[in-house]
Amino acid sequence: MKIYTIRDIAQMAGVSVATVSRVLNDRPDVNAATREKVNRVIKDCHFVGNASARSLKQTDGDTIAIILRGRSNPFLNSVVESLLHYGHDRKATFITEYIDERDDEFQTAVQLSRTRRMSGFVFLGGSIDSRAKVLSKLDCPMVFVTATAEDTPLSQVSSVCVDDRTAAATAVRLLLDRGHRKIAVFGGRPIGSDSMAHRYQGAVDAFLEKGLTFDESRYVETRFSHSGGYDAARAFFSVKSDTTAVFCMSDSMAMGVMRALSDLGLRVPEDVSIVGFDGLDICNYTQPRLTTIEQPVDELARQSINVLMDMLENAQPPRHLKLDGHLRIRESVR
Repeated sequence: MKIYTIRDIAQMAGVSVATVSRVLNDRPDVNAATREKVNRVIKDCHFVGNASARSLKQTDGDTIAIILRGRSNPFLNSVVESLLHYGHDRKATFITEYIDERDDEFQTAVQLSRTRRMSGFVFLGGSIDSRAKVLSKLDCPMVFVTATAEDTPLSQVSSVCVDDRTAAATAVRLLLDRGHRKIAVFGGRPIGSDSMAHRYQGAVDAFLEKGLTFDESRYVETRFSHSGGYDAARAFFSVKSDTTAVFCMSDSMAMGVMRALSDLGLRVPEDVSIVGFDGLDICNYTQPRLTTIEQPVDELARQSINVLMDMLENAQPPRHLKLDGHLRIRESVR
C-alpha cells in the first residue's frame, strides 16, 4: 500500500501544502468547498495524520515542528508557507502547530517533545523571555523567526529577523519628517528584548534624533489583529483626539485602526496618517493604500531553514541574522 505524504495530498487536491496543513489542524481560514475537496482526497488515500503532533508527512526521519503563535496573523501564515516551501526538499518532516497569541509556545514545544521525538523547532511569532527557560530541557536545535534571540543564554538557539529597531525608526522618522509631532504607537509589550520592544525603542530613537521626546501616553498596547487595532483605536481616539499620526507594529493592526478612524468620522491621511509593519500584499488594495515596513518573507524563510538544517545536519553553531526591512510609501501618510 502506498504511503502518502502531505505533498501528495496537496497535489491531488490542487491546493498548497499550507492549505492541507490548515485542514489537518481544523483551522477556520479555509473555505467550505476547499475543505471538502481536501478531506475527500485524505479519505480516498487513507491518509492518517498524527493527531498529537499534526504530522505533515509519514516518515521515520527527523521531525521539525513549526510553532506559530498568533493563528489569526496573515503575515505569520505567509512565513509558514515559505518555510514549508524551503523545507520541501530537506530530509526532514515539517509539522505545524498553531496556537493563540496569548498561549505559551515554549510549553507547546515541551509537550510536543513528550508525545513525539522532535529533532528541532522553529518558533514564529514568539519571543525570548523568562518562560523560555523550559527550552533548556530540549536537546535539539531551535530557530526563532521574526524575533531575535541573540541575547539568550540558551544553547542551540538561532534567530532570523529584520532589524526591528532600525525599521521602526525609519517608519516614525517618515512621520516626523512630514511634520507630525503628536504620534501614537500601537504595539505589543514595550519591555524586554523581543521584536516588539525593539520596535518601540526604534520609535523612541526617531524622536531623539529630532531632539524630541516621545509622549509615553500615546503608546497603546494591543493585540496584533484587525479587531485589536480597531478596539484600541476607538478607545484611544476618544481620549487623544489631537493625535495626527499612528505607527502600528503590524499591518493587520493598522487596518483595524483605519477602519476605526473611518467609523469615528476621521479621514486617512487627511486627518490621521498611518504606517504599518510587515508588508502584506493587501496593503496595495486598502483604501487608501497602506504605507508600511515590508519584511522580506521569502528571505526570512530561506535563511531560517538553512540555519536550522546547518545546526541539525552539520553540527554548525547557532547564528543570529538580521535582515533589512524596506519602507514602502503609499497613500496613508499625509
